[in-house]
Amino acid sequence: MILDLFKLDQKVAIVTGANTGLGQKMCVALAEAGCKVCGVARRSCDETKSLIKEGYFSEVIADLSDLSNADYVVDMAIKQFGRVDILVNNAGIIKREDAINVKMEDFDQVLTVNLKMPFLLSQACAKHFIDSGKGGKIINIASMLAYQGGVRVVSYTASKHAIMGMTKALANEWSQYNINVNAIAPGYMATNNTQALRDDEKRSQEILDRIPAGRWGLNDDVMGAVLYLASDASNYVNGETINVDGGWMAR
Repeated sequence: MILDLFKLDQKVAIVTGANTGLGQKMCVALAEAGCKVCGVARRSCDETKSLIKEGYFSEVIADLSDLSNADYVVDMAIKQFGRVDILVNNAGIIKREDAINVKMEDFDQVLTVNLKMPFLLSQACAKHFIDSGKGGKIINIASMLAYQGGVRVVSYTASKHAIMGMTKALANEWSQYNINVNAIAPGYMATNNTQALRDDEKRSQEILDRIPAGRWGLNDDVMGAVLYLASDASNYVNGETINVDGGWMAR
């Protein structure tokens, strides 16, 4: 049965940025498909845990701006659930500032969280996947700003362009080990990162006018995409980025 390909029974996933927003909903989607989820965040994931069946969620509190935590996160997931099969690099930060005024420490912090940590987590999980002989799935969260330049978000844009490129590069090297590396590029979603845009009535309307679907994306809208890329249904999908954007890139 085709639906069996989407089942994640006996699988274990790491999801970063699991305490709220898109990360929270991706945790719920994976768990509802039978996956055990290790949620990673700087703060408590109690709300996420309350949405998931008992025994299918565990949290790791970690600051992902500290690159030394990459191995710790993967080791804790293995300690809690015995293995890792899926990694979702969702956590990210954005700092809005005119490019002429951007401070290098702020630029570096964005690239550390949005690019360097996803690479180190991917590397650590890939080693585990190869050692297990069973392969695995890596899903990076990109953005519409992986395609476009944006305004006042130069470090975020740089990080998301790099995430898309890194997705392709890792797929080239690791597909031979039965490791699928792909990405999801959410459109303009109603999350904390877009609160300032949504509060600006003029800017918000300009964005809505360009989205064929006529609305901001919801956290629920990414659930199907992450389940597909985490499941056996996508076993021959490598180095791709799925846009979940209401048609933004089609216009």
